[in-house]
Amino acid sequence: MKIGRDAKIDRQRVAAARKAIGEDVDLFVDANGAYSRKQALAQARALEEFNVSWFEEPVSSDDLEGLRLVRDRAPTGMDIAAGEYGYDIDYFRRMLDAGAVDVLQADATRCCGFTGFLQAATLCDAHPVPLSSHCAPALHVHIGCAAAAMRHAEYFHDHVRIERMPFDGVAEPVAGGLRPALDQPGLGLTLKRANAQKLAI
Repeated sequence: MKIGRDAKIDRQRVAAARKAIGEDVDLFVDANGAYSRKQALAQARALEEFNVSWFEEPVSSDDLEGLRLVRDRAPTGMDIAAGEYGYDIDYFRRMLDAGAVDVLQADATRCCGFTGFLQAATLCDAHPVPLSSHCAPALHVHIGCAAAAMRHAEYFHDHVRIERMPFDGVAEPVAGGLRPALDQPGLGLTLKRANAQKLAI
């Protein structure tokens, strides 16, 4: 869930989310770099009460020292994640060399496609740090199967709804997991030409 506008209200929202989903479901939060270092540390400690296991971009992803600070001081069991804005291998190398994250994120739509994504995965293997794909599960479910460091693929219902507009074959989650279609070539996607024509610019 997104947080980062108001620390106090965010804690109330996280408490409500935890109550709604119960104790047996992982709860991830994403601040999109909204907090200062001290705010992020305070929020990490406050969110421990709600068993938050993932704190994405507690500070700006450009603030590698700040990410490292939060990572070092975050509660046990709370992973600090960032990297979705990475666009080349040097970006990912700097983040990992700084020890800034528990989990590196990469997005094939931003980091030079599958080649850049696999470079990020190779760096994760070398450090060793797990990898998480950012959005676009229709792309990442396949390449993720080729990345030993891959932990999970981010899945937003609203994003997937948009993917389904121009394409048939978008993977459906089963028991919380996504699997590539093995009976289809490539990504398993087929362009809905009539729908795509409506989206033409």
